[in-house]
Amino acid sequence: MALGKKSTAADPAKDVPLEGEKANIETKGGGYGYDPEKTEGRERKLSRIGGPAAIGLADSDAGSAMSVGKQVELESNNSIKYRTCSWQKAVDNDREFCLRHPEIRDVCDLGQMLFYGWKWVWYGTAVMFLLNNTFIQGLHVLTFAVYINTMANNNSGVCTVAYSAITAVISFICSLPRTFDTLSKIATLSAFFTFVSVLLAAIFAGIEDHPNGYNTPGGGKTGLLTGEPTVLAVPAKGTTFVAGMNAFLNISYTFIGQITLPSFIAEMKNPADFPKALWAVTICEIIVFSLVGSVVYAYTGTQYNVAPAFGSLGNEVYRKVSFSFMIPTLIFLGVLYASVSARFIFFRIFEGTRHKGNHTVVGWSAWAGILAITWILAFIVAEVIPFFSDLLSLMSSLFDSFFGFIFWGTAYFRMRRADYGPGWVSRRGIRGLMGYVSNVIIILIGCYMLTAGTYATVQSIIDHYDAGTVKGVFACGADGLVNQ
Repeated sequence: MALGKKSTAADPAKDVPLEGEKANIETKGGGYGYDPEKTEGRERKLSRIGGPAAIGLADSDAGSAMSVGKQVELESNNSIKYRTCSWQKAVDNDREFCLRHPEIRDVCDLGQMLFYGWKWVWYGTAVMFLLNNTFIQGLHVLTFAVYINTMANNNSGVCTVAYSAITAVISFICSLPRTFDTLSKIATLSAFFTFVSVLLAAIFAGIEDHPNGYNTPGGGKTGLLTGEPTVLAVPAKGTTFVAGMNAFLNISYTFIGQITLPSFIAEMKNPADFPKALWAVTICEIIVFSLVGSVVYAYTGTQYNVAPAFGSLGNEVYRKVSFSFMIPTLIFLGVLYASVSARFIFFRIFEGTRHKGNHTVVGWSAWAGILAITWILAFIVAEVIPFFSDLLSLMSSLFDSFFGFIFWGTAYFRMRRADYGPGWVSRRGIRGLMGYVSNVIIILIGCYMLTAGTYATVQSIIDHYDAGTVKGVFACGADGLVNQ
């Protein structure tokens, strides 16, 4: 849909003006209360909803804040309420832009708003949005199948494809709740067990004698599994561009989760509380993953470090115990992204009908049907790209390039122009210049990930198949993390 407009479910580009759109209002200090740029005769203000960043709140800002209250009020009599999340349950350009626009329902709405209301941007973002979520679901189907094979030491006698199918069915059932408020209870459990799992992995890596594959005769399949763990600050001599780029994309994926933020904000009772969740989650994420990754790498080195990192542990018991604590997360994260995709489609089919907010046979049947399709597609993805590292890299290059870099660099330029008008770079002095340069770099990084990163990932997938180091498409071969 074109943001700032109400649209029909049939075509998100058929718009009528929102109530309360007003004329140009210049704020104190030379700021501007809306985006002065026009597209096809339509004008969209970039207003704030309050908070410490507000600049001379205009009447239009109060109108934006009221829109959240109206949304809560409109669904107050529904059996199923969507705006129920508090800040503890939701998780900076992304934060600021989303808080200015509480009418945004998901990243597709946001994408169209960023790029001047063009409807093709909405549809293009929708395709990337759904593919990204489906690939993440597939990643968790794949990883859970790897977990089962790990526990069975690759000797269960059951085809790995069957494990993937079972995982998809279990995840489908867990995806059925229709609000994030319900899923947030599982999220708390998931976060706790993830923390325990990675903490154990770091501890076990430090106390065991040697990593998995230590001094394998002949160096193993790669020929590199020899000697003491080698820890490097820069890539080893001879590291290929494909290997280096894939490592960068794997790390990028860990820290980029902005694609779901608009969807979470859309369910918060008070979106202005969102920064609390964002800061809390980001700080914990950086500390935990940076420390754990560094510790595990320090003890397993360049030769023996694999993804998932549990496979780097040489002690079988340590490996299985730490991996087992990831079970809630392996299910929950796939379920979360399935729910986000299903809501995206469901809301646009049933917007304005009683099926959206009440328990009806039609509503629940459609919801279950949409989820079933996403999990079938996720199962196919898991079997077509059945290796963890390259699947991460592919998602990072194709989707995180936009949702983690390009979108938010663009958001910065749109907001600064809305705040300060034409010539905002010179008007803000050194701050304007630094902001301009840094966000141009952010956009260029995203473009580089999209082009060079996609090439490197596809080449890595081809190389792995040619080398025979991974099981084939829909193959029964076991892929557990076992002793080398």
